[in-house]
Amino acid sequence: MLHEKSIALVTGGNRGIGYELVKQLTLDGFKVILTSRDLENGKLITQKFNDFKLDVSFIEMDVNNQESINNAAYIVSQKFGRLDVLINNAGVLFHEDKNLLKMEPTILEKTMTTNFFGVYNVIRAFIPIMEKQGYGRIINVSSEYGAMSEMAFPEVGAYKLSKLALNGLTRLLAAEIKGDIKMNAVDPGWVSTDMGGPSAPRTPEQAAKSIIWLATIGSDGPNGEFFRDGERIDW
Repeated sequence: MLHEKSIALVTGGNRGIGYELVKQLTLDGFKVILTSRDLENGKLITQKFNDFKLDVSFIEMDVNNQESINNAAYIVSQKFGRLDVLINNAGVLFHEDKNLLKMEPTILEKTMTTNFFGVYNVIRAFIPIMEKQGYGRIINVSSEYGAMSEMAFPEVGAYKLSKLALNGLTRLLAAEIKGDIKMNAVDPGWVSTDMGGPSAPRTPEQAAKSIIWLATIGSDGPNGEFFRDGERIDW
Protein backbone atom coordinates (compact mmCIF):
# COMPACT_ATOMS: atom_id res chain seq x y z
CA MET A 1 0.00 0.00 0.00
CA LEU A 2 1.24 3.42 -0.89
CA HIS A 3 0.04 5.42 2.11
CA GLU A 4 2.52 6.32 4.82
CA LYS A 5 0.92 4.41 7.67
CA SER A 6 -1.75 1.76 7.93
CA ILE A 7 -4.68 2.87 10.07
CA ALA A 8 -6.23 0.61 12.71
CA LEU A 9 -9.24 1.14 14.94
CA VAL A 10 -9.70 -0.66 18.27
CA THR A 11 -13.02 -0.66 20.10
CA GLY A 12 -12.81 -0.61 23.89
CA GLY A 13 -9.21 0.53 23.59
CA ASN A 14 -8.97 2.34 26.93
CA ARG A 15 -8.22 -0.69 29.12
CA GLY A 16 -7.33 -4.38 29.29
CA ILE A 17 -6.65 -6.19 26.03
CA GLY A 18 -7.83 -3.16 24.05
CA TYR A 19 -5.23 -0.91 25.67
CA GLU A 20 -2.49 -3.40 24.89
CA LEU A 21 -3.69 -3.77 21.30
CA VAL A 22 -3.44 -0.02 20.82
CA LYS A 23 0.08 0.04 22.24
CA GLN A 24 1.40 -2.89 20.24
CA LEU A 25 -0.15 -1.69 16.99
CA THR A 26 1.49 1.72 17.31
CA LEU A 27 4.82 0.10 18.11
CA ASP A 28 4.35 -1.98 14.94
CA GLY A 29 4.01 1.21 12.91
CA PHE A 30 0.26 1.67 12.72
CA LYS A 31 -1.61 4.87 13.24
CA VAL A 32 -4.24 3.79 15.78
CA ILE A 33 -7.68 5.14 16.53
CA LEU A 34 -8.65 4.32 20.10
CA THR A 35 -12.40 4.26 20.68
CA SER A 36 -14.23 4.14 23.98
CA ARG A 37 -17.66 5.12 25.30
CA ASP A 38 -15.92 6.76 28.28
CA LEU A 39 -15.02 10.16 26.88
CA GLU A 40 -12.82 11.44 29.70
CA ASN A 41 -10.93 8.20 30.25
CA GLY A 42 -10.47 7.73 26.52
CA LYS A 43 -8.94 11.19 26.17
CA LEU A 44 -6.71 10.62 29.20
CA ILE A 45 -5.38 7.28 27.93
CA THR A 46 -4.81 8.71 24.45
CA GLN A 47 -2.85 11.61 25.89
CA LYS A 48 -0.65 9.18 27.80
CA PHE A 49 0.13 7.39 24.55
CA ASN A 50 0.86 10.71 22.86
CA ASP A 51 3.21 11.69 25.69
CA PHE A 52 5.33 8.72 24.67
CA LYS A 53 5.22 9.86 21.03
CA LEU A 54 2.87 7.05 20.01
CA ASP A 55 0.58 7.82 17.06
CA VAL A 56 -2.84 7.40 18.72
CA SER A 57 -6.04 9.36 18.11
CA PHE A 58 -9.25 9.17 20.11
CA ILE A 59 -12.86 8.96 18.93
CA GLU A 60 -15.73 8.54 21.35
CA MET A 61 -17.87 5.55 20.35
CA ASP A 62 -20.44 3.54 22.27
CA VAL A 63 -20.98 0.22 20.46
CA ASN A 64 -24.45 0.05 22.02
CA ASN A 65 -25.51 3.28 20.34
CA GLN A 66 -26.11 3.36 16.57
CA GLU A 67 -25.85 7.15 16.34
CA SER A 68 -22.51 7.05 18.16
CA ILE A 69 -21.23 4.35 15.79
CA ASN A 70 -22.35 6.24 12.70
CA ASN A 71 -20.76 9.43 13.96
CA ALA A 72 -17.45 7.66 14.58
CA ALA A 73 -17.49 6.13 11.10
CA TYR A 74 -18.15 9.55 9.58
CA ILE A 75 -15.22 11.06 11.49
CA VAL A 76 -12.88 8.27 10.36
CA SER A 77 -13.97 8.70 6.74
CA GLN A 78 -13.59 12.49 6.78
CA LYS A 79 -10.47 12.83 8.91
CA PHE A 80 -8.44 9.79 7.86
CA GLY A 81 -9.98 8.79 4.55
CA ARG A 82 -9.32 5.11 5.05
CA LEU A 83 -9.36 2.26 7.56
CA ASP A 84 -7.10 -0.75 7.12
CA VAL A 85 -7.72 -2.71 10.32
CA LEU A 86 -10.79 -2.94 12.55
CA ILE A 87 -10.50 -4.84 15.84
CA ASN A 88 -13.81 -5.45 17.58
CA ASN A 89 -12.56 -5.81 21.13
CA ALA A 90 -15.26 -4.18 23.27
CA GLY A 91 -17.26 -6.72 25.25
CA VAL A 92 -19.02 -7.42 28.53
CA LEU A 93 -19.34 -10.28 31.01
CA PHE A 94 -21.74 -9.68 33.88
CA HIS A 95 -21.30 -11.13 37.35
CA GLU A 96 -24.94 -12.21 37.30
CA ASP A 97 -24.35 -14.29 34.16
CA LYS A 98 -24.93 -17.87 35.34
CA ASN A 99 -27.62 -20.33 34.30
CA LEU A 100 -29.80 -18.97 31.51
CA LEU A 101 -33.08 -20.05 33.05
CA LYS A 102 -32.28 -18.54 36.44
CA MET A 103 -30.81 -15.18 35.45
CA GLU A 104 -32.80 -12.07 34.73
CA PRO A 105 -33.50 -11.92 30.96
CA THR A 106 -32.03 -8.42 30.88
CA ILE A 107 -28.57 -9.92 31.47
CA LEU A 108 -28.84 -11.90 28.24
CA GLU A 109 -30.23 -8.87 26.41
CA LYS A 110 -27.43 -6.57 27.60
CA THR A 111 -24.77 -9.16 26.78
CA MET A 112 -26.06 -9.75 23.26
CA THR A 113 -26.46 -6.00 22.70
CA THR A 114 -22.74 -5.40 23.27
CA ASN A 115 -21.02 -8.64 22.29
CA PHE A 116 -23.06 -9.43 19.19
CA PHE A 117 -25.14 -6.51 17.94
CA GLY A 118 -22.43 -4.02 18.88
CA VAL A 119 -19.93 -5.83 16.65
CA TYR A 120 -22.48 -6.27 13.87
CA ASN A 121 -23.38 -2.58 13.85
CA VAL A 122 -19.74 -1.45 13.97
CA ILE A 123 -18.85 -3.66 11.00
CA ARG A 124 -21.85 -2.40 9.00
CA ALA A 125 -20.83 1.19 9.65
CA PHE A 126 -17.14 0.84 8.81
CA ILE A 127 -17.14 -1.76 6.04
CA PRO A 128 -18.03 0.82 3.32
CA ILE A 129 -14.71 2.58 4.02
CA MET A 130 -12.82 -0.67 3.45
CA GLU A 131 -14.88 -1.59 0.40
CA LYS A 132 -14.14 1.79 -1.16
CA GLN A 133 -10.39 1.21 -0.87
CA GLY A 134 -10.66 -2.50 -1.68
CA TYR A 135 -8.73 -3.59 1.39
CA GLY A 136 -9.35 -4.37 5.04
CA ARG A 137 -8.64 -6.69 7.93
CA ILE A 138 -11.37 -7.23 10.53
CA ILE A 139 -10.66 -9.14 13.73
CA ASN A 140 -13.44 -10.09 16.13
CA VAL A 141 -12.27 -10.83 19.66
CA SER A 142 -14.24 -13.93 20.62
CA SER A 143 -13.66 -16.63 23.24
CA GLU A 144 -13.24 -20.36 23.60
CA TYR A 145 -16.63 -20.13 25.32
CA GLY A 146 -18.07 -19.41 21.89
CA ALA A 147 -17.20 -22.87 20.57
CA MET A 148 -20.17 -25.19 19.98
CA SER A 149 -18.64 -27.79 22.30
CA GLU A 150 -18.96 -25.32 25.22
CA MET A 151 -22.75 -25.27 24.87
CA ALA A 152 -22.90 -28.67 26.59
CA PHE A 153 -21.86 -27.09 29.89
CA PRO A 154 -23.86 -24.64 32.06
CA GLU A 155 -22.73 -21.30 33.57
CA VAL A 156 -22.01 -17.96 31.86
CA GLY A 157 -24.77 -18.82 29.41
CA ALA A 158 -25.34 -15.30 28.15
CA TYR A 159 -21.66 -14.76 27.42
CA LYS A 160 -21.37 -18.14 25.69
CA LEU A 161 -24.37 -17.47 23.47
CA SER A 162 -23.08 -14.02 22.55
CA LYS A 163 -19.71 -15.39 21.46
CA LEU A 164 -21.30 -18.32 19.63
CA ALA A 165 -23.37 -15.79 17.70
CA LEU A 166 -20.27 -13.65 17.09
CA ASN A 167 -18.45 -16.65 15.64
CA GLY A 168 -21.38 -17.33 13.34
CA LEU A 169 -21.43 -13.68 12.29
CA THR A 170 -17.73 -13.87 11.48
CA ARG A 171 -18.22 -16.81 9.11
CA LEU A 172 -21.32 -15.38 7.44
CA LEU A 173 -19.89 -11.94 6.81
CA ALA A 174 -16.54 -13.33 5.67
CA ALA A 175 -18.46 -15.21 2.98
CA GLU A 176 -20.40 -12.08 1.96
CA ILE A 177 -17.60 -9.53 1.77
CA LYS A 178 -15.89 -9.06 -1.59
CA GLY A 179 -12.40 -7.88 -2.45
CA ASP A 180 -9.23 -8.09 -0.35
CA ILE A 181 -11.07 -7.85 2.96
CA LYS A 182 -10.45 -10.58 5.52
CA MET A 183 -12.50 -11.23 8.66
CA ASN A 184 -11.52 -13.68 11.39
CA ALA A 185 -12.31 -14.44 15.03
CA VAL A 186 -9.75 -14.92 17.81
CA ASP A 187 -9.85 -16.54 21.23
CA PRO A 188 -7.30 -14.57 23.31
CA GLY A 189 -7.51 -17.06 26.19
CA TRP A 190 -8.23 -16.35 29.84
CA VAL A 191 -6.60 -12.97 30.37
CA SER A 192 -5.81 -11.07 33.56
CA THR A 193 -8.00 -7.96 33.06
CA ASP A 194 -10.96 -6.37 34.85
CA MET A 195 -13.14 -8.91 33.04
CA GLY A 196 -10.89 -11.95 33.40
CA GLY A 197 -9.86 -11.30 37.00
CA PRO A 198 -6.45 -11.49 38.70
CA SER A 199 -6.29 -15.31 38.65
CA ALA A 200 -6.19 -15.52 34.86
CA PRO A 201 -2.94 -17.07 33.59
CA ARG A 202 -2.43 -14.92 30.49
CA THR A 203 -1.26 -11.33 30.31
CA PRO A 204 -2.81 -8.66 28.07
CA GLU A 205 0.50 -8.57 26.21
CA GLN A 206 0.22 -12.25 25.31
CA ALA A 207 -3.41 -11.84 24.32
CA ALA A 208 -2.68 -8.87 22.07
CA LYS A 209 0.08 -10.70 20.24
CA SER A 210 -2.29 -13.59 19.54
CA ILE A 211 -4.65 -11.11 17.83
CA ILE A 212 -2.44 -8.61 16.01
CA TRP A 213 -0.82 -11.05 13.57
CA LEU A 214 -4.14 -11.16 11.70
CA ALA A 215 -3.87 -7.42 11.07
CA THR A 216 -1.12 -7.91 8.50
CA ILE A 217 -2.03 -11.14 6.71
CA GLY A 218 -1.70 -11.07 2.93
CA SER A 219 -4.38 -11.48 0.30
CA ASP A 220 -3.88 -15.24 0.48
CA GLY A 221 -4.39 -15.25 4.25
CA PRO A 222 -7.23 -16.90 6.18
CA ASN A 223 -10.81 -15.63 6.02
CA GLY A 224 -13.76 -16.64 8.18
CA GLU A 225 -11.64 -18.72 10.57
CA PHE A 226 -11.29 -19.05 14.35
CA PHE A 227 -7.82 -18.85 15.96
CA ARG A 228 -5.95 -19.23 19.22
CA ASP A 229 -2.27 -18.28 19.29
CA GLY A 230 -2.08 -18.35 15.52
CA GLU A 231 -3.55 -21.85 15.20
CA ARG A 232 -6.98 -22.63 13.77
CA ILE A 233 -9.40 -24.03 16.33
CA ASP A 234 -12.81 -25.64 16.00
CA TRP A 235 -15.97 -23.57 15.93
